[in-house]
Amino acid sequence: MSQLDPSSMSRRQQYLETYRLTRQSDPRIGLLLLGTFVVAAVVGFAIFWLLPGGGIFGWIISVVGALLLGALAVMIVFGRRAQRAAYARMEGQPGAAAAALTMLRRGWTTEPAIAFTKQQDVVHRVVGPPGIVLVGEGNANRLRPLLTDQRKKHERVLYEVPVQEVVVGAGEGQVPLPKLVRTVMKLDRKVKPAEITDILNRVKALDAQRGKIPLPKGPMPTSMKGMRGNLRGR
Repeated sequence: MSQLDPSSMSRRQQYLETYRLTRQSDPRIGLLLLGTFVVAAVVGFAIFWLLPGGGIFGWIISVVGALLLGALAVMIVFGRRAQRAAYARMEGQPGAAAAALTMLRRGWTTEPAIAFTKQQDVVHRVVGPPGIVLVGEGNANRLRPLLTDQRKKHERVLYEVPVQEVVVGAGEGQVPLPKLVRTVMKLDRKVKPAEITDILNRVKALDAQRGKIPLPKGPMPTSMKGMRGNLRGR
């Protein structure tokens, strides 16, 4: 996995790095994107050619429309394939859920590894419209008491704020890593935007009581935050 920091790259470097990493797990991505561009460009040309007009102006509009539609289709397909490849690389790694949670949009705040075990079972915290979301990854049996303990601590400080739990994994009642962000964003909105700032200030006080804790040992996946615009096709 690349050791480069995506947030320090230019937009062009981010696209190249995203393509390089995607190609490692999806070797045919180049042919797929080329085919997507050709098909979309042909469709775009036909659509614009059928519009009223003609002559040289009609040709220019049709060619420009074909190029724009082809580029748009490539960005959409590339974004989806790159995101799928990124999740595949992170799957099973300690901290993969924290890396995935960086894909959350503005209005969400993630604090990784607020609690963990020696076996690298980890609990992350997300503050957003649903309130507090505790995201656990690791062994379900070891996570249960860890999540319960964190829920109680947060409810003591934020007794009127909803605290919800999500466990990442492939087991029953768990959320697969690729669906984590979507699942969190679909949770019921129970907190007004104006209240989130107050919640963040109060969890800072809770974190101060907890003190500085060392992160679990082992490789941590590269954050997806710097590349999320590319992965969304923007």
